[in-house]
Amino acid sequence: MKEKFARWDILFFQYLKRDWKKILIWILSLGLFSSGFVPFFNEMSEGEGLIAMYETLQNPAMIYMIGPTSINSAGDYTLGAMYAHEMLLFSSLFAMIISALHVVGHTRKEEDLGLTELVRSFQIGRQANSLATIVETILINGLLALLIGSVMISFDAYTITIEGSFLFGASIGMAGILGATIALIMAQIMSSSSGATGSTLGIIGLLYIIRAGTDVTNIEFSKANPLSWTYLTFPFTENDGSFLIYAAVFCLVMVIIAFTLEGARDMGSGYLPERAGRDHANQSLLSISGLFIRLNKNVMISWLVAFAIMGAAYGSIYGDMQGFLESNELIRQMFVSTGISVEVSFTSTIMMIMIILVSILPIAVVNKLFNEEVQLHLSQIFATKVTRSHLFWTSIGLSTLAGVIGILLASLSLAWTALSTMTQQSPLNLTSFIGAGLNAFPSVLFFIGLAALTLGWAPRWGKAIYVYLGYSFLLNYFGSILDLPKWVSRSALHSWVAHMPLDSFEIGSFTVILMISLCLILIGYSGYIRRDLLEGA
Repeated sequence: MKEKFARWDILFFQYLKRDWKKILIWILSLGLFSSGFVPFFNEMSEGEGLIAMYETLQNPAMIYMIGPTSINSAGDYTLGAMYAHEMLLFSSLFAMIISALHVVGHTRKEEDLGLTELVRSFQIGRQANSLATIVETILINGLLALLIGSVMISFDAYTITIEGSFLFGASIGMAGILGATIALIMAQIMSSSSGATGSTLGIIGLLYIIRAGTDVTNIEFSKANPLSWTYLTFPFTENDGSFLIYAAVFCLVMVIIAFTLEGARDMGSGYLPERAGRDHANQSLLSISGLFIRLNKNVMISWLVAFAIMGAAYGSIYGDMQGFLESNELIRQMFVSTGISVEVSFTSTIMMIMIILVSILPIAVVNKLFNEEVQLHLSQIFATKVTRSHLFWTSIGLSTLAGVIGILLASLSLAWTALSTMTQQSPLNLTSFIGAGLNAFPSVLFFIGLAALTLGWAPRWGKAIYVYLGYSFLLNYFGSILDLPKWVSRSALHSWVAHMPLDSFEIGSFTVILMISLCLILIGYSGYIRRDLLEGA
């Protein structure tokens, strides 16, 4: 047994030495995001703010997105309860995703690149790499939990207790460890790093959708969901740490299973091997467009299916929203007084969230061109008469097509389920949903433009676009709650896009964003056809 993990500690310290910058950014960014909004929430809770927020968040649509609270009356809703209610689930999701990507990058990806084989050529145990990676991830999430708890205490806000603060941080830290163990399992099952990443993110997304349904219908069922264990601790109210014990036991079992699976497989293989290819290639592979579709087929299908499921899942709660509106006099009066339908308000928010998620796929398609370049997969094509222009515009065209299909799938699935579940008359129709989706197309094209710009001039920074995309999401999601200055809100692209159907279509902003996007693509093209290739870099 010792031989399998021999000298894991050496690898562990080497990883810390190699990753210290990444770890520092990871802990500070996620830690401050999770804990740093206490002053803003404190201002928002003044006067009747807590009561209004409690009534608003009792909407099934909001429970679907951010989870439930243990508070049963508005009078008992405190600053701490509100903060945990709105921040804990999303912070836990971010912790899970970041930890999962870290584990896959240090295990399966290094195996694909041949680094694991190089390490094992020394007197290193064949499973030392996995043990060092999981220990490093546990340490990072432990430090993250301590930072979150300490920062929250430092604000000295009413009802933000020491016990609740550290439980809040521990819940997020445990979420990160949960994501890491799921990724470690999938790194053994799948035959490639891309497969391990996709399946892990898919599992996390599925857990989120399942918990959304059970939180709305019967929260008792949520207690069987590992993701739910991170927020059912209810910091600052019940302070129930028993769910973290369940999560710790679950993680231990998952790690044991992962090590067992790794010990029984050959390096470079998986338990779900890639399907054997054809003896003779399809005619479609004779064209660049056919080749690019083949290269991106799996990721495109996976994301498009996810968009359809996501739209259907959100649409399924429109009927519950109507029932909630009829049963809650305060919320009904609020919407009636503003003249805004709750369905219209919710649709504008959900469409913006889905459009931001849809933008991920086109970015990935454009970045795929650089990944294939680095891995020397296009070397033979570069040596032929095929021009870089052909490769670039094929990639841009495919990413644009993926974006349009993603928008339509998300919009249509949302519309279909929403219209079928609403039993009462609604101002929404099929055109409302499709119009709201297509209205945001320039924002998708803008991120394609950013991806093209980095591809042409700074290809190694391609993944940094996801950071701005996440920033835009956070500002649009939390901006109205935190009452941020207008100039801060305007730094997010999606604040310039009309939030249909709540807002009217704005031809001016639509056209300007569209033109800026096209300019970014052209600038990226001029850089791509001139820069040196980075094959094998």
